[in-house]
Amino acid sequence: MSQQQPQRPQAEEEPFTYGDVFPVSGELEDKPILPKDAATMQAAENQVLGQTQKGGPAAMMQSAATQNERAGLFSKDDATDITGNQSVTVEETDILGNRVITESVGGQVVGQYMQPAPMQMRSPASAVDTDDPITIGEALEASAISAGDKPVDQSDAAAIQAAEARASRQNITAPGGIAATAQSAASMNARTMRDEDKIKLGDVLTDATARLPSDKAASREDAERVVGAELRNNINMATHPGGVAASVVAAASLNQNK
Repeated sequence: MSQQQPQRPQAEEEPFTYGDVFPVSGELEDKPILPKDAATMQAAENQVLGQTQKGGPAAMMQSAATQNERAGLFSKDDATDITGNQSVTVEETDILGNRVITESVGGQVVGQYMQPAPMQMRSPASAVDTDDPITIGEALEASAISAGDKPVDQSDAAAIQAAEARASRQNITAPGGIAATAQSAASMNARTMRDEDKIKLGDVLTDATARLPSDKAASREDAERVVGAELRNNINMATHPGGVAASVVAAASLNQNK
């Protein structure tokens, strides 16, 4: 009787691909995110920005690569042509005194955001002590403090998208912006079992003011839109204490009382 050849066990999980995390297309969309790819992007961010950006492309890639490795789909030594024939780049451009950071993989943009010229900024905690109105960006940063350890879910992503749309006065989700990052985080978290491995609100909303295309004082109408978005996407039809909607509501109420 002939012996059967040992069969390689089938992986029970599908790997996280670039298409799962970023709005990319073509061959890149179906390529798995590997540890070496994430390390390359992290090194590029560190070289240009001095550190890995919270909620940025390198952090998102690292989270996806870690999940792929823990699922036994790949190892740290596996590599793709992403870091070889194709490029991983972080570029900085100065536009009217603002730093515009563009991060790309294989020639496709996976993150783009603006860092304004250094200036005296208010912290979310001190904003209530001034006569200036609290902005939507500052409200989002406040939720990064009050609910920073909460894993991002679909209700958070919807609320952040509504907040970004109200702040920028546009209904288009900016590629690489906080709304796009939150949606990617929610999608990844839905496929991640352990809470400690999930992307948190604090990872996405830190420095929200600088990452918004534009900002404005939070109003009652803004709060209503954000609350509605969070409620519609929550199975319990409730907002999270200290979360995105609650923070925008608090900011709008303080502004109205002033």
